[in-house]
Amino acid sequence: MRTFVAAAAATSVVAMATPAQAESVSPGSVTTQEAEALRAEVRELRSRLEALESRLAAIAPAPLANPAAEPTNPAMLAAAPSPATTPAPAPAPTAIAWKGSPQFTQGSQAFKVKGRMQADAAYVSAPKALGDKGLGFASEARRIRLGAEGSLSNYFSYKLDVELSDNAVELVDTFVTYRNGPWQVQLGNQNAFWSLDELTGDTSGSVMERAAFTDAFNFERRLGLGVQYTKGPWIAQLGVFGDDVAAIANSNDGVNGGDEDNSYSIDGRLVFDPMLGATQLHLAASGHWRHLGRLEDSATRYRQRPFAHTTNTRLIGTPAMNVSDETMYGVEVAAISGRWHGASEYYHLAADRVGLATVDFQGAYGEVGYFLTDGDTRGYKGGIFVNNAPAHPLGEDGIGSIQVNLRYDWLDLEDRDIRGGTQNGYIAAVIWSPIQYLRFNVNYALLHYTGATALPSGDRSYDANVIGTRFELDF
Repeated sequence: MRTFVAAAAATSVVAMATPAQAESVSPGSVTTQEAEALRAEVRELRSRLEALESRLAAIAPAPLANPAAEPTNPAMLAAAPSPATTPAPAPAPTAIAWKGSPQFTQGSQAFKVKGRMQADAAYVSAPKALGDKGLGFASEARRIRLGAEGSLSNYFSYKLDVELSDNAVELVDTFVTYRNGPWQVQLGNQNAFWSLDELTGDTSGSVMERAAFTDAFNFERRLGLGVQYTKGPWIAQLGVFGDDVAAIANSNDGVNGGDEDNSYSIDGRLVFDPMLGATQLHLAASGHWRHLGRLEDSATRYRQRPFAHTTNTRLIGTPAMNVSDETMYGVEVAAISGRWHGASEYYHLAADRVGLATVDFQGAYGEVGYFLTDGDTRGYKGGIFVNNAPAHPLGEDGIGSIQVNLRYDWLDLEDRDIRGGTQNGYIAAVIWSPIQYLRFNVNYALLHYTGATALPSGDRSYDANVIGTRFELDF
């Protein structure tokens, strides 16, 4: 068929190109010059014919797998579409950005390795009559954390962190997040919408340790589902949670955990954080109800260390109690204006005891902080404090950022027949960040106790002095 079409086209070309010569030349009268001209014309026609064949070969449809099924109707041949070849889209290039470690991004997908190191050294001075060898000087690797975070699409992301703390390995932030517009849904091991001080990262805090009530009231990450809605300056958070992953592990089977740990909670927090001129304002409230869901002979205690984590001694704390339910609420106020910031919180816990009256415990803190270095300010994002990179890093055009903070920390663990003691703490801190991701923290705390662990003399009111240092790398 191709040869027929090509021959027809060639015949047409010859007919159109040589009518004059055919009419004017008769046999026996062709000169040598005319013959050479005719040969040149034939060569040109042959070249045109080869070009036509090449064009036909390029547009002709590929032969069918079954030649017998090939259409023979010229109309069908004319109507048959030629196959279109669509090149496969080239993969999106992979971008690499430095954020303490390399972050790889390709389209809507991303991956980044995370890590954290904290090393503490502290000295706790308390009355020697206590005879507690856990006091005095001690050092520890406060936290060593390694993990990763990333995104799987425009909607799904994840985070996985494993931490070595107190010579034990445990899961910390381990969850999958779905984001769509103002909505965020998070499933996994996470913070249960606690207070501002608890939700602020431990490498972003104003002092080495969080407020005393956060540990005393057993704030911790728990396995569950959290939902967040953000609109303008409003953030609404609500979740349902079980217990922490260590408490529900098979290794904890028995009266204190494992498959007998059926505790659950409902936790919520509402944040209002408008900008008032150049001032970032933070107002929030949270509420929590938890059913412990364990056997009635399980023991619950509320207690706290003397500020430094290097000691396991607790100078104030309640006796073991059979608690069936806990109800908590708290309020938060904070502001950032230039180099200054201030923050304060109050938290209340009501513990429903089995067969006994409910007891109420309280805690609060207030703080103020100031950057000595020009251009530095405390960071804030998503309802919590975060770190800002130093405005003038060491080795570039400055010495990094230097921040000083003062905090008052109060905890009351006494109510009805429970005499757990009270703490009034006065804390000063200096934080130096020479470059982003690296901090050096020096703290001093004067802790005045009432109703604390009794001295041999029976005295339960005395002071403890704490000097603590920490270096921390977080990326």
